[in-house]
Amino acid sequence: MARMTAARAAVEILKREGVGDAFGVPGAAINPFYAALKAAGGIRHTLARHVEGASHMAEGYTRTHPGNIGVCIGTSGPAGTDMITGLYSALGDSIPILCVTGQAPTAVIHKEDFQAVDIASIAGPVTKMAITVLEAAQVPGAFQQAFHLMRSGRPGPVLIDLPIDVQLTEIEFDPETYQPLPVYKPAASRAQIEKALDLLDASERPLIVAGGGVVNADAAELLVEFAELTGVPVVPTLMGWGLLPDDHELNAGMVGLQTSHRYGNATFLESDFVLGIGNRWANRHTGRLDVYTAGRTFVHVDVEPTQIGRIFAPEFGIASDAGAALALFVEVARERQAAGRLPDRSAWAALAQEKKATLQRRTHFDDVPIKPQRVYQEMNKAFGPETRYVSTIGLSQIAGAQMLHVFRPRHWINCGQAGPLGWTIPAALGVARADPDAQVVALSGDYDFQFMIEELAVGAQHHIPYVHVLVNNSYLGLIRQAQRAFDIDFQVNLEFENVNSPELGLYGVDHVKVAEGLGCKAIRVTDPGELGAAFERAKKLAAEFRVPVVVEAILERVTNIAMSTTNDISAVVEFEDIATELGHAPTSIRTLKV
Repeated sequence: MARMTAARAAVEILKREGVGDAFGVPGAAINPFYAALKAAGGIRHTLARHVEGASHMAEGYTRTHPGNIGVCIGTSGPAGTDMITGLYSALGDSIPILCVTGQAPTAVIHKEDFQAVDIASIAGPVTKMAITVLEAAQVPGAFQQAFHLMRSGRPGPVLIDLPIDVQLTEIEFDPETYQPLPVYKPAASRAQIEKALDLLDASERPLIVAGGGVVNADAAELLVEFAELTGVPVVPTLMGWGLLPDDHELNAGMVGLQTSHRYGNATFLESDFVLGIGNRWANRHTGRLDVYTAGRTFVHVDVEPTQIGRIFAPEFGIASDAGAALALFVEVARERQAAGRLPDRSAWAALAQEKKATLQRRTHFDDVPIKPQRVYQEMNKAFGPETRYVSTIGLSQIAGAQMLHVFRPRHWINCGQAGPLGWTIPAALGVARADPDAQVVALSGDYDFQFMIEELAVGAQHHIPYVHVLVNNSYLGLIRQAQRAFDIDFQVNLEFENVNSPELGLYGVDHVKVAEGLGCKAIRVTDPGELGAAFERAKKLAAEFRVPVVVEAILERVTNIAMSTTNDISAVVEFEDIATELGHAPTSIRTLKV
């Protein structure tokens, strides 16, 4: 039998489970694991500047390709607590990442040893498993179980905490005979699928709501085939955006309180049946449930049985992996098509496309300072369907979701449930690490950008190029807009006169100087007519210097982005102009019909 340290055994398992990259920050209590990483080879490590950043890099890495599992590594104590936000984010969005932390020696964990903390208890509520391994011989089993749990059922994160003496202890372990545990995914039965299709066929105006579970199952092609067979329009959730191209004849647009389209909400409100697949009925998608559910029959397919009925009770629920369910949906739909039993949905689908051509928001403005809508219009022109967009939270993300276009799964990489500020930079680095040949474009407001700005240095050090579009209004824009309900504008303004950059006026932080100081390239744009050229230059700079390139657009201070103020998808307020003339929305998916 082969003898090796438990840390080396853990690294060998990572390799055999398909891990090729890790993100982290070494420290005293995790150094044996790092020594094993170096000795074993085969896993590229990216040194983060902040351990929370490492966890978000792991998230971005996982979200980029089917089968990826991002790994983040940190030492004992604050390293683990710093990664809690990443674990929470991954759990909320069903993203498998593995967090490995060091720990004080087993004999002194309970004695308030330096940086000794019960990280397993802290991480428990935001992981599928969190364990401090106290016996070295259990390390291989803990890692084997971790990968099994991360991939089975509803995917999610795991934390493994390794005391330093456990890492250093030699055990018997034969890597050559290691075998991953089988992955468990519930699968729908034919009877369940037939009943769901019976309910769908009995409706007049059905919709499919497709969520992130379809992305996780790598089932976009099956979804499109099923929609095309049945002729049923599809509403992607924010986590499912890109499952079918925005310009597909059956894409009805997104629905919700904020990240929604005027035409998407309008079509949904006329529907009478909704088949939800791999979605969790998130509150910013549904809004008030009495409005969302009124007059509609619901079928819900989800990989997690306890998710069915969690938000509201559907008429019929199916516990199934989205891919397994869709494969059966396609099979049964084909049979019904061959038998001439599928209803003709062409008029309903055409009505959805008619709304897409008439209910649009204006994006073309020539104002200085720049209106944010113009930024997204120019992004649509500059970045093609191959672009992988990365964003987290704020008015920048909400407006982006309303106005940008996405054409492929995993090309809108978004932190959905948690929405932590600072997520975007490290997540974009993880995406670019996972797909180095991709055009990666991050989107941030100024506050999100400032939260983890130090991670730009990671891109400079490791030559990870991407373009970061920074829309700067020197405000906490989303919170400012929310404070309108309280008739306040309090502690949300970020402006100040920068004594080192007086040319900025009241816009405060000189993001160009900071980005350049961190080893990156940066461009500031104050005229909307110069945005297109700036984006083209940014792409060239990223390719030439192999570093992140920031394009900062100086926005007007206050712009209210369309959203509901009453938690009602039937009452979204259009604070800004809608499109009424052909030139108002030149990059819209459908040419505006006036």
